[in-house]
Amino acid sequence: MVKSKTSPEVSNSLIIVESPAKARTIGRYLGKRFVVKASVGHIKDLPKSKLGIDVDNDFNADYEILKDKKKIVSEIRTAAKNADKIFLAPDPDREGEAIAGHIYDEVSEVNSNVFRVLFHEITPKGIAAALDNPSKIDTNKIQAQQARRILDRLIGYQISPLLWKKVRRGLSAGRVQSVTTGIVIAREKEISIFVPQEYWSVEADCESSDSTIFSANTYRYDNKKVELKTGDDADKIVQEVKNNTATVIKVEKKERKKNPLPPFVTATLQQDVARKLRFTAKRTMALAQRLYEGIEGATGLITYMRTDSVRISDDAINDVRTYIAKKYGEDYLPAKPVIYKNKRATQDAHEGIRPTLFDHDPKKVRALLEQSTERDVKALGDLYELIWNRFVSCQMVPAKWDQTAIDIECGRVVLRANGQILKFSGHTAVYQSSTAQEDTNTSAKSKDKGKDKLLPALNKGDVVTIKAIHPEQHFTKPPARFSEASLVKELEEKGIGRPSTYASTLSTIVDRAYVEKKEGKFFPTELGEIVNELLTQSFPNLVDTQFTAEMEHDLDRIEEGDIPWRVLLKDFYGPFRKDLDKADETMRDVKREEIPTDLVCEKCSQPMVKKWGKYGSFLACTGYPDCRNTKELEKTADGSIKLAVIPVTDELCETCNAPLVVKRGKFGSFLACSRYPECKTTKAISLGVDCPKEGCGGFLVERRSKRSKVFFGCSNYHEKKCEFNLRDRPIPTPCPECDAKFLTQKENRKGIIHACTTCDYKQSSDSA
Repeated sequence: MVKSKTSPEVSNSLIIVESPAKARTIGRYLGKRFVVKASVGHIKDLPKSKLGIDVDNDFNADYEILKDKKKIVSEIRTAAKNADKIFLAPDPDREGEAIAGHIYDEVSEVNSNVFRVLFHEITPKGIAAALDNPSKIDTNKIQAQQARRILDRLIGYQISPLLWKKVRRGLSAGRVQSVTTGIVIAREKEISIFVPQEYWSVEADCESSDSTIFSANTYRYDNKKVELKTGDDADKIVQEVKNNTATVIKVEKKERKKNPLPPFVTATLQQDVARKLRFTAKRTMALAQRLYEGIEGATGLITYMRTDSVRISDDAINDVRTYIAKKYGEDYLPAKPVIYKNKRATQDAHEGIRPTLFDHDPKKVRALLEQSTERDVKALGDLYELIWNRFVSCQMVPAKWDQTAIDIECGRVVLRANGQILKFSGHTAVYQSSTAQEDTNTSAKSKDKGKDKLLPALNKGDVVTIKAIHPEQHFTKPPARFSEASLVKELEEKGIGRPSTYASTLSTIVDRAYVEKKEGKFFPTELGEIVNELLTQSFPNLVDTQFTAEMEHDLDRIEEGDIPWRVLLKDFYGPFRKDLDKADETMRDVKREEIPTDLVCEKCSQPMVKKWGKYGSFLACTGYPDCRNTKELEKTADGSIKLAVIPVTDELCETCNAPLVVKRGKFGSFLACSRYPECKTTKAISLGVDCPKEGCGGFLVERRSKRSKVFFGCSNYHEKKCEFNLRDRPIPTPCPECDAKFLTQKENRKGIIHACTTCDYKQSSDSA
């Protein structure tokens, strides 16, 4: 298929990569010796207008050149005719291999001298190494990608029309997205049925003989582990401590070490960036792609970011060890390089995610970014610094703490005071690891965990004074809703999807309105719950985490050459086809069902029924079409549905003078006449800010895109008279620096930020 490994002459050669940005970076390095072309992603795919899979003929796929890629393919074929050698250099993963295979099918017709090369880093050294070691296209990797693509097409194109028929047009189902939605829904159910359990803690303020105050917590009672379930249990502890002398019975000191973490892989990068920088997985991968491909003024800054390998090349280890010794000193450098082991089935051809050039530290890269025309300068700099710090720290010595535990006996109660002092910072001088705790609302105590806490010098037999006792009631908390970081971690742990697909999966379930994000957390929508229920009943395997994880493992086995890809598809499709035929007959028809209620229409006294519409559940009069009375429903915190309270405003309808009420529609909230459907007058809700576009005369309102994303646009937006819009909410507060008529408001976990769109003014509302 492709020429075997040889050492090519670098004369009139053609390199084909995926992205124009990568092509420009490589072109700057290679100069006129090579022609570098970009395919701009896939050049072929299954047809949009039909299934494109012959399920009765070994699942042969009908791939066709994408309509918007015909010109690109023509240009690549022309360049291939004039080239001595052709190097296929799409990204070094399954998708890249599939792209390389499709390009090969096109160029090999005009030039058979074709090689596959893998650029793990877009640097002079990385490019030269790849060109010196050309290889064949990996057929197994292509077959694994093709099996995944066909599976997704079979599921998407055959279940989605069923959902259109039974629920609503435009819905979709997917092998990974459906399981992910189910995981979010399952967590919400855990939260809704959670019953808080009472428990108590007792903390004592202690004073040593040198007047040092420190705290100790209840550790044991009657030589047993303490479980304080009630106030009475806590009171027993309080009385016992009050009525007895507090004597030190044990002092234990030991050194504790904390080893550095391995370099980032795709999943850990997405998790840590979500916690530290608050980027979505999708944004993280887009920014990392730009760092990999190279920014203006520099070649590729990081190695390939779609990897599950923690392997580090010998050259990179030597470079970083030299850097550590020079920057931090020999005390921070281990005697031997730190070697990390990969998990099973990891593709070891890749390395972990690391910086490619050790003369490009974060400060230098930020300077290059500021001099360039790159977008998202700060975000790119922050991401690069995080990757840099994680990699440098992975080759440093462990951090060391002196940890002390002091046990204090008060009658039948033993109190324990814990303290720790950082003895040697080691790798923590460069990088502080984040934890899942950062995804949840942590208490002040948990936030202080890990900080230095000095205890007085006490010995066994010393008496301490109890200055105060603090019994405190607590209640257990339900599991936390998923954040970007914790949902990626859950998918990784359960083996759902691949790290390279997490970003698109999370984006898809939000875009499809199966879940929504509020304050950084994922909440299932009523639509998501309905679709999940239907899929669970009709296609139980599709939403089963174990089945999906096993399917993912089988796709890996195809890539490893262990099983034929057609066997996997046959084993899946037989049972799936039966479920599909059955579902067409038995799946609940949500679109047409009418669920009786006890409510009566106030207009015609006929019964009201619960129905499903474009915007969710609603109540409708059974007297339709003579009576068109409807009522909105809303989902409550415990998951049930109740009548929505429709706010009545002080504004009057300009047509009939009746009060206007607030209603919600496909593109956001709006004002409507309370006499609807007799009067159909509507009006946009002003945010109190005039449109800044000169001569427009409109005002800014909250709107929703077709994918349900909130944005803020001009009231004349829908008439296509004015396209002014903002991502952040405008507020009618003038800018204190440039006197602009409004500021924007953005809320995140750190608080509320007010910013000006005209100048650089930015202020936290807490400090304003």
